[in-house]
Amino acid sequence: MKKLLISICLLWAVAATVWGQQDARAVQVLDRLATQMRKAGGVTLRFGGTQDGVLELQGNRFHLKAGDVETWFDGRTQWSYVTANEEVNVTSPTPEETLAMNPYALLDNYKQVFGCKYVGSKTRNGVQGTEVVLTPKQDSEVADITLTTAADGSKLLYIAFRMKSGDRQEIVIREFRKGQQWGDAHFRFDPKQYPDAEVIDLR
Repeated sequence: MKKLLISICLLWAVAATVWGQQDARAVQVLDRLATQMRKAGGVTLRFGGTQDGVLELQGNRFHLKAGDVETWFDGRTQWSYVTANEEVNVTSPTPEETLAMNPYALLDNYKQVFGCKYVGSKTRNGVQGTEVVLTPKQDSEVADITLTTAADGSKLLYIAFRMKSGDRQEIVIREFRKGQQWGDAHFRFDPKQYPDAEVIDLR
C-alpha cells in the first residue's frame, strides 16, 4: 500500500501543471461523479481487491485503514501509524500528496493531470456501471488509472492502477455510505489510544 501511494504521489508531482484534450463523454462521467460525491457529505468507503481497507472522507479530511497502516489527515497535518513497528510518522503533505489519497480532490483536479477516455458500460461487483480510463499527461511510473462509476453517477465502484513496471493495484468498493458526520478529532491521531507508539515528526 505504501509503495502504491508513493507512486501516485510521484505522478501528481510531475504532472500537476500540464493540460491537454479530454474525451467529452469521459469528462461528463467524471464531472457527474464529482458533483454527486460533493453532495454526499461525509462518506465511508469499504473496499477490497489488492488490499482490504476503510476510507472515511469529509471534505479535505480523511481517515484511512489499510493493511497494517492507519492514516489521519485533518486538512493540514498527516499522521501515519504503522502497526508492525508502532511508529507514527507526522508530516505536512503537499496538495499533490494529499490528492493521492482523497477521491474528492482527485475528481476536482483530474483535468490538470490526466487525459481521460470513455470506455463504456461495465459491470463491477454485480453493479452496472460506466468506465473511463485516466492517462497521465507526462511520463510517470503509473501507466493508467481505470475508474468505474455507478451508471447514474452516484458513486464510485472500482479503481485500478496499472504501473509501467507491470504491477497492478485494484480497489473494489464494496460499501458506500454517505451522509456521515464526524468531529475534528476523528481526523487526528490520538496518542492516548496508542500509548506505546513512537512519534516521529518529519515536518
